[in-house]
Formats: sequence, C-alpha cells, structure tokens
Amino acid sequence: MSIIATKSLRKVYGKKATKFEALKGLNLEIEEGESVAIVGKSGSGKSTLMHLLALLDKPTEGAVKVDGMDATEMRNKKVNLLRNSRFGFVFQQFFMNANDSVLNNVMLPLKIAGVGARERKRRAMKALKVVELDDKAKNRAVDLSGGQKQRVCIARAIVNNPKVIFADEPTGNLDSTTGKKIMDLLFGLNKDKGITLIIVTHDLELAARCGRQIYIKDGNIVKENA
Repeated sequence: MSIIATKSLRKVYGKKATKFEALKGLNLEIEEGESVAIVGKSGSGKSTLMHLLALLDKPTEGAVKVDGMDATEMRNKKVNLLRNSRFGFVFQQFFMNANDSVLNNVMLPLKIAGVGARERKRRAMKALKVVELDDKAKNRAVDLSGGQKQRVCIARAIVNNPKVIFADEPTGNLDSTTGKKIMDLLFGLNKDKGITLIIVTHDLELAARCGRQIYIKDGNIVKENA
C-alpha cells in the first residue's frame, strides 16, 4: 500500500482576474521506503505539491491519502496529529528558535505531541547523536554554523520516529561540501531506517540520487524516471 497517494489534486489561488491554478489534477503514489525527488523550476508547482502532500495546506479539489486514510476529510485537529506523528520536515530556511538551546529546538515536536519531559530529553539526545551533535545540546542555535543548523533540523525531523521526511531544498543555503554531508545523512536515514524521503529541488544532481524523479511543469507532472 502507498504511504502517500493523491487523486485529482488541484490547488487554485485567488479568484476571477487573479485566479492561478498551481496544480492541475495530479495523481501520484509514493511507496513506503522510497526516495523521491520532486523537480521543477520556480513557479512550477513543486513546493505547492509538497505542502499538500505534507498536510501543511488543503487542496482546492481532490484527495491526499496517508496510510490509506483520506486526510482531506479529517478535522484539523486529527490532521495535525497525523502530520506530527508521521512526518518530519527539513527546510532550506532552518525555522529554529535562534536564542533557545539546540536541545529545546529538537524537543519541540515531542512537546507538541505531549511527550513527558524526561522522555523528550532522552529521545532528543538520541536524535542529536544520530547527527553527531549531542555535544552541542546546550549551545544556542544562533551560535551554530549553517551545516550544524541543518543537522539540528534533521535531528528535529527524526525525533518523532517519522515514516516520511519532507526536505524542501535542504542544501540550498549550504556550500557543496556541507551540502553533500547533509544529503549523505538523509539518504542514510532512508536506507538504514526505511524512512521515506521526499525531496523538493531544482538541483538535478541531488534529484539523481533519489530512486525516482517526478518532474513538474505548470502544475502538471510532465515526466517520471525510476
């Protein structure tokens, strides 16, 4: 069974003269354990698609199913619980509380999920160890390098033991050497832990590392490689 599937997915922004159809009826299935690149130029609809797949936004028409459950028919509270329990996120912008500690940044999804303080710390330290930053747990996020911040974001993404990691241009703000380390880490999680990896990118070299490439243009899937 697909871990994520869409049916006739449409997203329209604006009305009348300002109406813009970002996605035009996409059908897509992603299997558990896959690594998938969603590729396209700026304005192609790739980030819109990721936001819908990740339940960060709602489609105008169509359905998004997660583990066979139609998320578009769920109440907001249930969608939030589903997203927090199944998904992890790594963005080009780090979205960290700069003046808070590394540990507190990583623990945030667990706090939202209602996990107790002692267990939050245990699981966050375990995640930081995976990205080799457990020695930075007490540091302020603002004092880290770009590569370290992105590794903290990966720790935060895996702290809830997600089935899927969404990565939106995860190496966009990094130099090539640091970017390769981040990608090695993400693909290692895909291979070793079976976490489904969905990467949104315009970087063809990065996309080529994925098991499947989905090319988006003008709100349509125009090509798929596997």
